[in-house]
Amino acid sequence: MNKRKIIMGIVGLCVVGGIAFFLLRKPAGKAVRLETATTERSSFSNAIVATGTVEPVVEVEVGTQVSGIIDNLYVDYNSVVKKGQLLAEMDKINLVAELQSKQASLASSKTEFEYQEKNYARSKVLYEKKLISDTDYETATYNYEKAKNSYEQNKADMVKVKRNLEYATILSPIDGVVINRAVEAGQTVAAGFSTPTLFTIANDLTQMRVIADVDEADIGNVEEGQSVKFYVDAYPEDIFEGTVTQVRLEAIVESNVVTYEVVISAYNPELKLKPGLTANVTIYTLERNNVLTIPTKALRFVPDPELLSSLNLTVEKAGDTPEGKKLIWQQKGQVLTPQFVTTGAVNGSLTEIVEGLTDKEEVVVELKAASQVLPTASTEKSPFMPSPPGGNNNRKNESKEN
Repeated sequence: MNKRKIIMGIVGLCVVGGIAFFLLRKPAGKAVRLETATTERSSFSNAIVATGTVEPVVEVEVGTQVSGIIDNLYVDYNSVVKKGQLLAEMDKINLVAELQSKQASLASSKTEFEYQEKNYARSKVLYEKKLISDTDYETATYNYEKAKNSYEQNKADMVKVKRNLEYATILSPIDGVVINRAVEAGQTVAAGFSTPTLFTIANDLTQMRVIADVDEADIGNVEEGQSVKFYVDAYPEDIFEGTVTQVRLEAIVESNVVTYEVVISAYNPELKLKPGLTANVTIYTLERNNVLTIPTKALRFVPDPELLSSLNLTVEKAGDTPEGKKLIWQQKGQVLTPQFVTTGAVNGSLTEIVEGLTDKEEVVVELKAASQVLPTASTEKSPFMPSPPGGNNNRKNESKEN
């Protein structure tokens, strides 16, 4: 029992001592300091990233509008071709036979038309002289009109057959390079509801473009004329440059993700960029070079007269902020004075100043509170707190010296 009372008494003394220590200690003062910054010339940029596909600027798919067998091929992959150059020929036997048949039909209808025309002319003269009946005149007119329509139809068919025969000779529509050949010699192609593609020709591989998929959250910052840098996995050390030439309005939705296509022109003098490569794109939506800037947080500074008084500083009244302006503060002697400025682009920590400040001017950034001053061992120390390592030994040594 006596041992328990002793322990309880010691615990009670520790509690009372601790409470007394925290109640009687002197509160640590808080020091404040005014932080300022100097206006300076800076260059900064904002950018968004996206991925895209490298494509030729002009790409033409060459097909045929007639069905048949490919007789001859005159070009292959990577062949350089000129406009009007022969690429391939199709079997023309059936087309030539159809042409001859239409020529015979045209000649026959022409003969019939000329005969009926003359017969109609004679009947008209006799009818005007009342020498033939109305029925005979109407029959002559009917035969003439019928022969005329047949003749016109055969002439139209003749144009169609000739054109089909021309389609059997495949010519290049542009200057360029063959990047795809979809047929082989002897293969049969059928031109039904769609035109079969035989070749794909890229116009000029030194002028390429990138079709980049930009997320809907970023598309609002993309405009024509913005500069672009990108690289492809085939040449990871090379940085290619381009320019935004078109922002397409149609949204593309895949797996509930909305993107928009942005067309980027890219010069390709060394022909490193090949159709189909994946490009990792950086679009610079904001670029400012050598502009006057201040820290952005200077625009958020609001002076506290009570705290500033501890620094012997006073605050001048700001008044109403003019439209289109923003308020910053400058220290002039022992007075904080307001200054209205016109701002431009913002890049996170920096803000462009268009009007209101010049180079090397100081602006107030923020009012900082210094770290709380901790009590030292010599001035404030609780007798119930444990001594730091080595503390007991020091006291022992002092007692021995005494």
